[in-house]
Amino acid sequence: MSSGGFLKEMQTIGEKFLLKLQKLPKADPVEIVSFCVVLLFIVTVLLLMIIACSCCCYSCCSCDGRPDHRRRKIQVRPIAH
Repeated sequence: MSSGGFLKEMQTIGEKFLLKLQKLPKADPVEIVSFCVVLLFIVTVLLLMIIACSCCCYSCCSCDGRPDHRRRKIQVRPIAH
C-alpha cells in the first residue's frame, strides 16, 4: 500500500469516527454501549502495546540509555574432566 493510499484510508476512518461521534447523542442505548466497548478495546490494545514496548526497551537498556550487562543470560557449560 502506498503512502497516499494509507493516508486516504486513515482520513476516511477518521471521518467515519467523527460522524459516529456526532450521531452518538441521538443513538440507541445499545449502540452507545457497543461503541463504548469498541472504544475501550482499542484503548486497551494501545495501552498494552505501550506497556510491552516500554518493558522491552527497559530490559534492553537502563534508564540512562546504556545497556545493562548484568541482565544478560550467562550460558552454563559443563565442566571438562
